[in-house]
Amino acid sequence: MRLEDIKKIGVIGGGTMGNGIAHVCAQSGYDVILVDTSGDLLEKAKKTITANLDRMVKKEKITEQAKNETLCRIKLSTKSEELGEAQIIIEAIYENLEAKIAIFKQLDSICTNGAILASNTSSLPITQLAAMTRRAERVIGMHFMNPVPMMSLVELIRGIATSNDTFHLTQELSRRLGKTPVEVNDFPGFISNRILMPMINEAIYALMEGVASAEDIDTVMKLGMNHPMGPLTLADFIGLDVCLAIMEVLYKGFSDSKYRPCPLLWKMVQAGYLGRKTGRGFFVYDK
Repeated sequence: MRLEDIKKIGVIGGGTMGNGIAHVCAQSGYDVILVDTSGDLLEKAKKTITANLDRMVKKEKITEQAKNETLCRIKLSTKSEELGEAQIIIEAIYENLEAKIAIFKQLDSICTNGAILASNTSSLPITQLAAMTRRAERVIGMHFMNPVPMMSLVELIRGIATSNDTFHLTQELSRRLGKTPVEVNDFPGFISNRILMPMINEAIYALMEGVASAEDIDTVMKLGMNHPMGPLTLADFIGLDVCLAIMEVLYKGFSDSKYRPCPLLWKMVQAGYLGRKTGRGFFVYDK
C-alpha cells in the first residue's frame, strides 16, 4: 500500500485523544470513521471537535468553509464493522492492555488483509498487541501527544514484527497530518513517558515528603528549568489515573524500583482525585 491508497482512516475511541486524532485526520483531507460505544459519547466527541475548530476560525488559522468541510468528512458510528472500509485504523481507547487486545482481535477479523492497525497507546507493548492478530507486520504504535490538534510530535513505535513498509507508510502519513514523527522501538513507556513520568513521579514524592508545596514545586520547574507547565499541573492535565497506569507499566516492565509509583499518587487515584477531569487533583479546578 502507498500513501495515495489511504482514502479513509478509522479511529476507535472518541475520548480526548480519539477526537483529536479524528480532527487532524479530517482536517488533513481524509474521510474519517469515528467509532465509540454509544451515540452520546460520539456526540460529545463531535462537539469537542467543533469547539476546537471554532477556536481555530476565531484565531484565523482556518476559514469557516474549511471548518465545515472538516466536519463533513467525519462519520460517527457505534458499529465497529464499518471500520472495515478504512485503510488504516488508529485505536485510541483507554490505557488497558486487555481492552486493547480485545479491540485488536476484533479489528483483525473486520479489516481487509492490507489494512494497517495502529495503537495510540502511551506505554503498552506494541509487540504483544501485534501478536494477537494475523498481521503482526502491519501493526504499529502511533502515540500522539495531547492536545492532538496543537502538538506536533508523534512517536512511531516499531513492534518486533513491524515491517519497514508499514513503518515508512505510517511515517509519511504522520507528515501528511502535519506531525513530526520520531522512530522508537518497543520498550515500556517508549521515549516520552519513560522520561516524563519518572519526573512527575519524583515531583509527587517531593510533595509527599514535604520538601515544598505543590505550587512551589511547579514554580521551580517552570522558572528554573523553563518548563511551560509544572510537573504537578501537567499530571493533573494528563489525569492521575493515566500517570499511575503508565508508572505501573514502567515498574512491571523494567522490574526496577526507580519506577515505583509514589504512594501519594496511589492515594489520590483511590480518592478519585484524578486532576482536571474530576475538578480536583494536586490543584482544584472549576468543572
